[in-house]
Amino acid sequence: MAKNKINELRAQRAKTWESAKAFLDSHRNDKGILSAEDTHTYEQMEQEIVDLGHEIERQERLDAMEREMALPVNTPITGKPQNPHGEEKTGRASDEYKKNFWNAMRMKNPDRAIVNALQIGTDSEGGYLVPDEFERTLVSGLSENNIFRTLAHVIQTTSGDRKIPVVASHGSASWVDEEGSYKESDEAFSQITIGAYKLGTMIKVSEELLNDSIFDIQSYLATEFARRIGNAEEEAFITGNGTGKPTGFLSSAELGVTAAGDKAITADELIDLYHSLAVPYRGKAVWMLNDSTVQFIRKLKDNNGQYLWQPGLVAGAPDTILGRPVKVSRYMPSLAAGNKAIAFGDFSYYWIADRQGRSFRRLDELFAVNGQVGFRGSQRVDGKLILPEAIKVLQMKGAAG
Repeated sequence: MAKNKINELRAQRAKTWESAKAFLDSHRNDKGILSAEDTHTYEQMEQEIVDLGHEIERQERLDAMEREMALPVNTPITGKPQNPHGEEKTGRASDEYKKNFWNAMRMKNPDRAIVNALQIGTDSEGGYLVPDEFERTLVSGLSENNIFRTLAHVIQTTSGDRKIPVVASHGSASWVDEEGSYKESDEAFSQITIGAYKLGTMIKVSEELLNDSIFDIQSYLATEFARRIGNAEEEAFITGNGTGKPTGFLSSAELGVTAAGDKAITADELIDLYHSLAVPYRGKAVWMLNDSTVQFIRKLKDNNGQYLWQPGLVAGAPDTILGRPVKVSRYMPSLAAGNKAIAFGDFSYYWIADRQGRSFRRLDELFAVNGQVGFRGSQRVDGKLILPEAIKVLQMKGAAG
């Protein structure tokens, strides 16, 4: 049912988009400008397109949630459970560890047996490392709340800095005469180092909810942690300055086009940005920009009179600009002087390094006066663009700020 609803919404948005295009084309005066009244009418149509897009996203999330909730929660036990590989899960993957971890999260003063059982998962600051299975839930949640993780290349690190070799310049082949000598042409290599920066948040839960066995603390902590951490991560992966946080791709990506204006862009500038990216990277390239920039681009046409932005018409299909998918992030700069407002490239060349072991610690006394219990969650992560030529940006005219 949800899929049918999504298709209906997409069809409705496509119909509204066609009506908006027709209205825009038929109501421009000889100077290509709309009257104040027509501008108001068009903006209402445009807002309907935006609202329908948001509703489609909500329905897709709901559809995914319903599919997950429809999965069986248990199965009949017909025999003694066996590990298919003949090995018992150990460490943070064991059932004992998971049981004791969540008991410790619920109990104000866990008994010594629970504390002892959790020693394998004690981090350097006294918290408990989350169970392996829960950590995978957190990673999944971070991806859903952070579009950048779905595009980037994510690696796992254990300790210390990770050094990544990068080809700085390529060798080449040359024609060789009969019995002639081969010309030397070596690759040049450089290294990029990825470390780990600490990102944390404090989550508060009332004592009444915590003591209620019906309250799913595991789901709540995973969802809230993912929302907060995911938002902070995405902002850093885009605009971070590398001081106490990851280095955002905007600081390293190559300049593709400088716009002629400081508040507006043209269709030709978008086409130039597309072609500024080397052909090998275009196959996986996507556009990244904020919602207000998408709204501006909806009005742009190419030299053949075709609108550059096209809505996705099938469930799961992305909106496109010049045939490539559009990714919208609130953390991309707006169309303002000096801003790098649009990026186009293969974002798999941005590497995210997750330091293994996310940590939670229960804080009983800090919020006791308010009848609440605090949970401190943290992780260590870094990110860098390892190949600047893989992403090109459009920068607005003038100096920022």
